[in-house]
Amino acid sequence: MKMFRTSASWVGGIVVGAVIAGTVGVWAQTTPGPDLYKSKEAKQGAIDARNLSSAFRDVSDAVLPAIVSIEATSKRREVVVGDSPLPLQQFEGTPFERFFENDPQLRQFLRRGPQAPQGQQRRQFMPSRQSKGSGFIIDAANGIVMTNSHVVRGAETVLVKLSDGREFESTDFETDPRTDVAIVRIEADNLSEVALGDSDAAKVGDWVLAFGSPFGLDMSVTAGIVSAKGRGPGINEREDYIQTDAAINPGNSGGPLVDLSGQVVGINTAISSRSGGYDGIGFAIPVSMARWVAQQLIDNGEVQRAYLGVGIQPLSNDLAAQFGTDRARGAIITQVFEGSPADRAGLQVGDLVLTLDGREVTGPRKLQAIVELLKIDDSYPVTLLRDGKKMTLNITFNEMPEDFGRVVNTSDSDGESEEQSEEASVEFDDLGLELQDLTSDVAEQLGYGEGVRGVVVTGVTPGSPAQFAGLRPGLVISRAGNSGLSSVDDFKTAYEAANVENGLLLLIRSPQGARFVTLNVE
Repeated sequence: MKMFRTSASWVGGIVVGAVIAGTVGVWAQTTPGPDLYKSKEAKQGAIDARNLSSAFRDVSDAVLPAIVSIEATSKRREVVVGDSPLPLQQFEGTPFERFFENDPQLRQFLRRGPQAPQGQQRRQFMPSRQSKGSGFIIDAANGIVMTNSHVVRGAETVLVKLSDGREFESTDFETDPRTDVAIVRIEADNLSEVALGDSDAAKVGDWVLAFGSPFGLDMSVTAGIVSAKGRGPGINEREDYIQTDAAINPGNSGGPLVDLSGQVVGINTAISSRSGGYDGIGFAIPVSMARWVAQQLIDNGEVQRAYLGVGIQPLSNDLAAQFGTDRARGAIITQVFEGSPADRAGLQVGDLVLTLDGREVTGPRKLQAIVELLKIDDSYPVTLLRDGKKMTLNITFNEMPEDFGRVVNTSDSDGESEEQSEEASVEFDDLGLELQDLTSDVAEQLGYGEGVRGVVVTGVTPGSPAQFAGLRPGLVISRAGNSGLSSVDDFKTAYEAANVENGLLLLIRSPQGARFVTLNVE
């Protein structure tokens, strides 16, 4: 009763307050107030602010009817303790699964799992899981909702809640984990949709609004600007994110990032945070990419994308001179996979890709974005720089294999070993570097596959040029300058012939990939 009386008193206070506020409002309308602005500029600034506020309201009114909140529920699963990778299975179908796919050490650790004593294996049920996120309707006539893959992937059922309170359960959804884009189909009438814009036309500094259901607070709107474009924070396979300071929090995933024209420019996907909540940095998938992925999911139930079949890295200012250019643009080829379109076309390690299909390649993410949108089995020209000379090749692209780009190495090693070999190492004191020949036994011990050639790093002096270049024990140097390496003597020859001003270009390998670095030889 006491609690009820308190609530009643609070309600009564609101009623009285409303009456008083209403009276003051009438008086304010009939009595001119003081001029708050001391200058015309200040008054104009207030007018501009009101106009911006009005624009926010108009966009919100237009977009909110197309916003949905999503609850995805996975079914419980049966596992066998002592015989099954139980810890890793706990993350299947969740946003965390993708963090383990390309980390062989962590994956191997989790696979060990809690082992039951021999002969005492037992079955155990993993409980069902529920994830929450946001989405937006892109096709009202066909009931198609766009959201993030990590919101619905692995779910048995998806509950879609509309802005008008209606709820629809769906089992009809498709996902693309590489880009983190998904679509969900619902059967409903009288739906509203939001238009997809052009994320390529969005500029840094443009106002944007983020819509979604952060922390379960449905139909929330926050405002900010486009802080940057082309971000790759390392959370997904395909990254070309729009960075924004519009508040994005857990539950916003899958909601739209909208410009002041009321058009979607991105899908809110992730945040950079030390607190677990909003810290001023959010990331959105560009809608230009998401539109293409969604259409593939609608038409084919999967994404059919072309691939080149290479390992690539950006061209830094330090590397530019080594590749005969004064512009840090393009993508360096660090690996060419056997039998791939790149291999058949004659691309080589060390080629610098400048354009593809007539479009400039500004970096690795741009090259990936161009390649994936090309038609499978069609031929396209690629312009590259090889040994300082421009050349053009034609490449016929194939469909990307399902497992392409994932780590194949199954060894527990990440390229480091305390006991690599009893063979003597050769010291290069002025570089702070120790090397030895890479034998087949050492390669296997360090987790390298067959066919890897070069010399292995056995020691690096702290503060040395080798350390500053990123070298560490266990890495393999397979190329120095323009020459492949088969022995430490080959490295010594390349080192002695190196240009002191530009340094020595090295191609270094780990079991997970390869990259070029410049070793300062002064």
